Parts: sequence; structure tokens; C-alpha cells
Amino acid sequence: QVELAESGGGLVQPGGSLRLSCATSTRIFWAYTMGWYRQAPGKQRELVATMPGGTMTNYADSVKGRFTISRDNTKNTVYLQMNNLAPEDTAVYYCNAYRSNNDYWGQGTQVTVSS
Repeated sequence: QVELAESGGGLVQPGGSLRLSCATSTRIFWAYTMGWYRQAPGKQRELVATMPGGTMTNYADSVKGRFTISRDNTKNTVYLQMNNLAPEDTAVYYCNAYRSNNDYWGQGTQVTVSS
């Protein structure tokens, strides 16, 4: 079992920025594909960004150019830098770790974009 703990969410004005962090309990963090997903009220959970152990990244079209996923393998932590936030980005953001056909999820952190 791998425990994930998201942090960094909160209330921000449109056009503002937030940086989410996801700390993991695994000592082989480098072996996992990490990802960020989000779920807005009444909507299905959707992929935001993923990043395997290397340097390649994958983004949803809705966040390309605004969000950046990164990871620090020495700290066993993955980040999501979110810039130019819009009300449509309001959701609970979940951290995900994948390896050997197993998915691990954090409890989520709330991001609210509002004036």
C-alpha cells in the first residue's frame, strides 16, 4: 500500500495561481507513474496531468499551457503548478500513483476559483 497526501488547495481569484503537492509514503517513488485528476460537483473525474518516472508528461487539453506537473524523486513528491486559473478549474484535485496494475489515490484537496 502507498499512502498519498495532497496539499496546497484553497480559494484563489480568477487569473491567480496555486501549487499543489502530493507527498507519498513509498521509497520507490521513482518507479511509479504519478498523476493529477480532478472532479467537480456533478461531473465525472477527469485526468489533468500524468508523469512517469522519467521526464515525459501528458496534459488534458483544457490545462495545456497553464498547468505544469513535476516530480522530485529525492523527496518522493509530485507537484502541480496551476497558473491563470479560471472558475472552470474549481474541483477536488486528487493525486494518483500507478504501478504494476495498481492504483493508489489521495483524499483530495479542494481548489476553488472565485471572485
